Amino acid sequence: MITSEQEALRGWFTGRLPDGLYTELVEVAVDREEITVIGRIPAPEISAEASRAERAAAVEGRLAEFRERTRSERMTVAREAEHRFGRKVSWGAECDGARALFTTVAAPVMTRLRQPERQVLDTLVEAGVARSRSDALGWCVKLVQRHSQDWLGELRDSLEHVRRLRAQGPDQEPDAPQD
Repeated sequence: MITSEQEALRGWFTGRLPDGLYTELVEVAVDREEITVIGRIPAPEISAEASRAERAAAVEGRLAEFRERTRSERMTVAREAEHRFGRKVSWGAECDGARALFTTVAAPVMTRLRQPERQVLDTLVEAGVARSRSDALGWCVKLVQRHSQDWLGELRDSLEHVRRLRAQGPDQEPDAPQD
């Protein structure tokens, strides 16, 4: 679900990004700490007889080349956006079905867990699924995200509806008189 804030950010980045940086702007994701901008880049030209491993290596190389070549342009836009929107900007690219994210924000999240929840995390650590409770909690969040997209989408739709209704509420500034 795309919020009005995401639409505004997508519009700003669409207008602000240098021509040719991406062939298409794929996604602009936003939360309280970060704006992530992901665009599509051209796939490398490779022979039709290339193996799957050769194709994957070529795509990986193209993504790395894009990251290095466009760093200064992306950082210029990021500085401007960070000042304007008060959030860090992270970048990513999609190429031939592969996605790479560049220097994303890992924000700390504090939580209090009771013993049964801690035991779940400790089991994941003891089983080698995660290195720490923090990693285990991140693993759990990713698992819920993967298996709950429909439910989370409906919840985000509802939240956006509530935001729109609040914006129309009586606590808002009255409209300026019309001339």
